[in-house]
Amino acid sequence: MELTAIAAWLNTSCAGLDAAVTSAVAQLYDIAGGFFTPFAHFMDLMGKGGAILIALSLALMLFPRTRRVGTVMLLALGIGALLTNVVFKPMVYRPRPYTHEGSIYYQLWSLVGQHTESDFSFPSGHTTAATAAMLGLFFSTKKRKSWPAIIFALAMGLSRIYLGVHYFTDVLGGFVAGTIGAVAAFYLATLIPQVYYEYHWKFLPQK
Repeated sequence: MELTAIAAWLNTSCAGLDAAVTSAVAQLYDIAGGFFTPFAHFMDLMGKGGAILIALSLALMLFPRTRRVGTVMLLALGIGALLTNVVFKPMVYRPRPYTHEGSIYYQLWSLVGQHTESDFSFPSGHTTAATAAMLGLFFSTKKRKSWPAIIFALAMGLSRIYLGVHYFTDVLGGFVAGTIGAVAAFYLATLIPQVYYEYHWKFLPQK
């Protein structure tokens, strides 16, 4: 297929960086003997369509104490999804790395189970969703207690490279899109009247 100008630029200008990171991840596979493969597939499931992260956000929104956190997370996921699926993926139109047979990406992809994705590569939707939701949580809670959220987002990005479904630059794009989503969501949440955050749903038991 014919590449867009942006996809062609990414594939040429960032080729060395993408290949170097993927080669390092492939070495991790070799050293660990595939030990991390089930974890990478688990992370794929956690980020699939953002469904689990959306469910977590909605659950947090049920209770006044955690409603602001859940609201920021849900808004961040929505904004991140729009940026990724409506703006960047159709504009960049970058093919998946495993479509290049004989490349380091194809070799790694073949080793870890040949997991396929239906849409285009830039940016990583899984990484966008994880970054948006986890940064939304991080911004809305006590920082010293929410550092594991950042680790989750980083692990999601690494798992996408490990599975051979994304270039390193796709993951970086996901981090950027997710961060934009989280920052915008945190600001939008401040515009919502306080009464929304304090309301107690009648179908839930009182304390």
